[in-house]
Amino acid sequence: MMLTIESRRELQAWSDGERAAGRCVALVPTMGALHAGHLSLVETARLRADRVVVSIFVNPTQFNDSKDFDAYPRPMEVDLAACRSAGVDVVWAPRAEELYPAGAASWVDVEGLSEPLCGGNRPGHFRGVTTVVTKLFLAARPHVAVFGEKDFQQLTVIRRMAEDLGFGIEILGAPTLRESDGLALWSRNVHLGAKAREQAIRIFESLALAESLLARGERSTATILEAVHKKLGEATLASIDYAELRDPASLELIAEAVEGPTLLAIALQFEPDRSVGRDAAEGLRGERVRLIDNRVLIP
Repeated sequence: MMLTIESRRELQAWSDGERAAGRCVALVPTMGALHAGHLSLVETARLRADRVVVSIFVNPTQFNDSKDFDAYPRPMEVDLAACRSAGVDVVWAPRAEELYPAGAASWVDVEGLSEPLCGGNRPGHFRGVTTVVTKLFLAARPHVAVFGEKDFQQLTVIRRMAEDLGFGIEILGAPTLRESDGLALWSRNVHLGAKAREQAIRIFESLALAESLLARGERSTATILEAVHKKLGEATLASIDYAELRDPASLELIAEAVEGPTLLAIALQFEPDRSVGRDAAEGLRGERVRLIDNRVLIP
């Protein structure tokens, strides 16, 4: 029977009991609004551990815009049903005060890795992520934690943090789950109108284009990025936050030529077209939607 726990101390006691019994505990951190991508993380966790904990917490400190935080979907009953069907052992759904008590003033920062890509466009975002993940680790006390490779920078940052702070937790990256046309599964995809949804596939097409250029022998970063930007530019309802080639371990820019495994990271932002009206634009069903995706290219 699946347990639903709100208290940090109760979760710690449960995890300590499982550890004492010699069972391996895995944690899958989420912000809810679960979809098949999240459930694939649960499946990965189940293969590596005896017990699986899913945390559901919409973390306020990683949002740069309070409107985005307020609008974030919270279908708790649907999420609990999904976890139950997936064989989750514990859902930890803490209240905000469990993780951020009155007067909380402590933060966890990972310098360097947190600064480019999403970190450059969303100041403070990764400080919020690493701080809340630290709190999740301390509460769940897992042996293993599973994160999606779709947010490659987040995965890299958390691996660095776990190593630096000596958590002794194995950080697993699970492959990105995609829709039939290649668009990465994301809880915010449902906010895309028909035309924006059609254009969002340009992200996947850009990743595939870069891979095909490498397969044909192209190594120039300038040439590859020019082709990627041209393809992304076909998404006329969106603006390009970034499309960059970086080292997958250090996240440093690849300056001139692709000579080894290289991360192509992309972020597109769709904005409502206020000038013609939402229905006419078929752009968004609400506020802006920011989509990210990536691929590690192997020359």
